[in-house]
Amino acid sequence: MTLKGKRAIVTGSNSGIGLGVAEELAKAGAEVVINSFTDRDEDHALAAKIAADHGVSVRYIAADMSNGDACRALVEKAGGCDILVNNAGIQHVAAIEDFPVDKWNAIIAINLSSAFHTTAAALPGMKAAGWGRVINIASAHGLTASPFKSAYVAAKHGVVGLTKTVALEVAGKGITCNAICPGYVLTPLVEAQIPDTMKQYNMDRETVVRDVLLQRQPSKQFATTEQLGGTVVFLCSGAAEQITGTTISVDGGWTAL
Repeated sequence: MTLKGKRAIVTGSNSGIGLGVAEELAKAGAEVVINSFTDRDEDHALAAKIAADHGVSVRYIAADMSNGDACRALVEKAGGCDILVNNAGIQHVAAIEDFPVDKWNAIIAINLSSAFHTTAAALPGMKAAGWGRVINIASAHGLTASPFKSAYVAAKHGVVGLTKTVALEVAGKGITCNAICPGYVLTPLVEAQIPDTMKQYNMDRETVVRDVLLQRQPSKQFATTEQLGGTVVFLCSGAAEQITGTTISVDGGWTAL
C-alpha cells in the first residue's frame, strides 16, 4: 500500500520503536515528522537519512513531551497530521512506597498526558480532512500488570482507555484510533541491558533472553521494531478502516496467559 500524500507524526522517534515506526511509514510513502526532546545535529541528520533512504520528506522537530503546551505546539509546527503515532515513553521501577513522586509525575505526563495533548491538537485537522489515524503505542502492561511498575502500568492502562474514548468520539468521521500493545521488543536499550543481566545471573546470553527477559513471553522471541512499524502501516490501510477502539497485541502470546 502507499501512504503518499499523508503526513505522519511519530513522538519519541529518534530511536527504538518510534524510529522503527517512522522508517516503515516513510517506506510506505508518508511524509514523516520524527521527534524527541533533544535538538542535536544528529537528530536532524537522522531525519535526512530516512528521507534519502525512502525518497520522502522527513523532518525532526524537538518537543518536551512532558509539557502539554509543547505537545500541542509539535502538531502545530508540523502543520497538522493525517497519522499520529503516540509513542513517547519512559520507565522507572520501584515499590509503590518508595516510588519517587517526580518519577510518577514524569511517567504519567510523558506516557499518557502527551497522547491526550497531541490527539486534541491533531483531531480538528483530521475531522476537516475526513480521514485520520491515531495509533497509540501502549504495552502488554496496558492489559496486564507487573509489580514495581505502578506508574508505567497505570499510564499504559490509561492509554488504552483514552484510545477507546477517542475512537467513540470520532466514529463515523473517517478517523480511527487504536492501541498497539507490544511485549518485549529488541531495541538498542534492551540490547544494552543484556550483558549486565548476564553478569547478574551468571547466565549466557541465550539463557538470559529466554528465562529472564522473555520469561512472560511464550514465543521466547522478541518482537522487532519493523514488526511494530508494519502493524502501524496496516492500521493506516483500507483493510483496517473498521478497526477502531481496540488493542492489537504484538507480544508473543504474553497476554494470552
